[in-house]
Amino acid sequence: MKRVIAVTNQKGGVGKTTTNINLATCLAQAGKKVLVADMDPQGNTTSGLGVDKHSLDRSIYNLLIGESYLEEVAVKIDGIEGLQLLPANINLSGAEIELIDMQQREHRLKNVFSNAKYLFDFILIDCPPSLNILTLNALCSADTVLVPIQCEYYALEGLTQLMHTIGLVQKKLNPRLAIEGVVFTMYDARTNLSAQVVDEVKSHLEEHVYKTIIPRNVRLSEAPSHGLPITLYAPSSKGAEAYEQLAQEVMAKDIFASRGASRS
Repeated sequence: MKRVIAVTNQKGGVGKTTTNINLATCLAQAGKKVLVADMDPQGNTTSGLGVDKHSLDRSIYNLLIGESYLEEVAVKIDGIEGLQLLPANINLSGAEIELIDMQQREHRLKNVFSNAKYLFDFILIDCPPSLNILTLNALCSADTVLVPIQCEYYALEGLTQLMHTIGLVQKKLNPRLAIEGVVFTMYDARTNLSAQVVDEVKSHLEEHVYKTIIPRNVRLSEAPSHGLPITLYAPSSKGAEAYEQLAQEVMAKDIFASRGASRS
């Protein structure tokens, strides 16, 4: 089912970009047409997919301020049929200032996707680790929100803040926004803490938690420095297997059921 997914968490270092890169790749390798939108000025998703963020002629910044069309900015990713990227670099940080005086400033990305979403099965948006105009654009354009959570002590505190933000966006800007799901990352089976975090979050969110858990994995950490997703860098690793399983769950998800559950 076609949908736009914002991958976000207001906490940094939770595996958000890793999840965006590898979930998008696995969806494309499963035969889906996928667009990744890098909305983080750090451009880590861009470099993690092997695109040189320092030599871009155009980026998602040009889309947001109305200087370019999507087909002029989208980059096809080598070795992954069906996957395209709207790249980002530090120029995107300037958009935060420029958008302030623009009409419908929170809906600029939504307008970009108004036609493009029919060309892709999935659009995944990598959000900055903060609540700003770029994140709001992502949430206003999305159908659902996917939340990576690191299995560590403060996970639930950060999740509570994020759910409050999502509730505000639903109320004020995007009433159709639903919870795609929570995915646990950096899970260490050797520690009791990881299991405790999983149990605690499940007790609060129940049906919104994905069954797939992403393990703490050396290969996953190494892959971005090579500009490769995990399924190309280490296809037989546990990290690759986990993201392939997550992609299967995402493809099988009924967005309308999720939307109804999130509002009940």
